[in-house]
Amino acid sequence: VQLQASGGGLVQTGGSLRLSCVASGRTFNRYRTVGWFRQAPGKEREFVATIWWSTGSTTYADSVKGRFTISRDSARNTVYLQMNSLKPEDTAVYYCAAGARTILSARTEATSYDQWGQGTLVTVSS
Repeated sequence: VQLQASGGGLVQTGGSLRLSCVASGRTFNRYRTVGWFRQAPGKEREFVATIWWSTGSTTYADSVKGRFTISRDSARNTVYLQMNSLKPEDTAVYYCAAGARTILSARTEATSYDQWGQGTLVTVSS
């Protein structure tokens, strides 16, 4: 399977972007969870949001809670990350990932995901 992330770009503080992650070769319903992570320059990759596929339950990092929304379109085999009220500290490369064997308690850990997309750059200017 290949994951293709898109939708990044340059936006001003307070602006919005919507990222998309499309899976090819395997449908997302074969995975337990699909998530978004991000990595800022000089920093470690960090968890952003995830959606548990069977239930649609979502989980967010505290830093994005109330501003970001993860959603899915099963018919399009696509997961979205709607990002509102963007801040300069949201600047990073955003990666989508899918986990086939992820356990619920580890859904925020990058090591729990076995398929990764190539990343899309989000830059928020102050």
